[in-house]
Amino acid sequence: MNLLPNPINAEPRRSRRRDLVGLAGILAPRHGYNPTTLNCVRILRTEAVLHDIPVLYKPGAVFVLQGSKQGILEGETYLYDEEHYLAVSVPVPFRMESTASPERPLLAVYVDFDMQMAAEIAIQVEMHAELPTTKPRGLVSSRMDANIEDVLMRLLMALRSPVEVAILGSGILRELHYRVLVGPQGGAMIAALQQKGTSGKVVQSLIWLRENYGSEISIADLARDAGMSVPSYHVHFKDLTGSSPMQYVKAMRLHEARLMIARQSRTIAEVAGSVGYASPAQFSRDFKRHFGRTASEETKWVRRHLGEIA
Repeated sequence: MNLLPNPINAEPRRSRRRDLVGLAGILAPRHGYNPTTLNCVRILRTEAVLHDIPVLYKPGAVFVLQGSKQGILEGETYLYDEEHYLAVSVPVPFRMESTASPERPLLAVYVDFDMQMAAEIAIQVEMHAELPTTKPRGLVSSRMDANIEDVLMRLLMALRSPVEVAILGSGILRELHYRVLVGPQGGAMIAALQQKGTSGKVVQSLIWLRENYGSEISIADLARDAGMSVPSYHVHFKDLTGSSPMQYVKAMRLHEARLMIARQSRTIAEVAGSVGYASPAQFSRDFKRHFGRTASEETKWVRRHLGEIA
């Protein structure tokens, strides 16, 4: 769904890509995630080749400028490499692989969506354009085009200057939201943001779960609040997320626990309780089953591959 023609750009694409990689490299001098002066933007630098890593991204987009990643969900592969970006409308647990090397490190820009802004843009797009009927999707992979590269270039250039971030940052981020939402797969994201119909009820459940994952959760109550039977709720939930409701809750709890453990601010028992586990032993078993490592091993892995977790 491209509403506007691509602007004429005389600069060869390879030259623009080299400039993007150069800017990202300057802004991300350290291994792992590098924060920027915009809280919603991080830049990842890594030399590691990774296989079958469980991930759970916040709503947003990932733009790989050098190297490659791919996500696997329910047998479907989502590329996010130098030719494609990944957009996430709702947090979805999936497995990830990535390719990089010391000679050619992976450089990727992670942008967390402002969901209120995204929803406002979705409404405006719908008001001014006839949208195709599209099935909501939690993950979409789209081809990187000149419009996206142009916005990324201006974003990375602005990030070098506190003055430009203060004056131009919010406008650039708004345009980036817009470009993603009118991209080739943007209709699937807009459908998820609109929260209409049965899928919209599931999206509302996901928002509630995000805020209440540490409390006692009843699938029957979630189904009732969504106006569905439990079997129907299971079907629609898995259709959007690729997981059953309880698998999703478990993944969300474990990923939140992973962040807490990596920060080394609490004991394992404290972390287990804060994410909704009554039994630290059960938490430890589930953690190792999900990540393939114990909590202490995972802390070392995270620091080696992703750097310090803020």
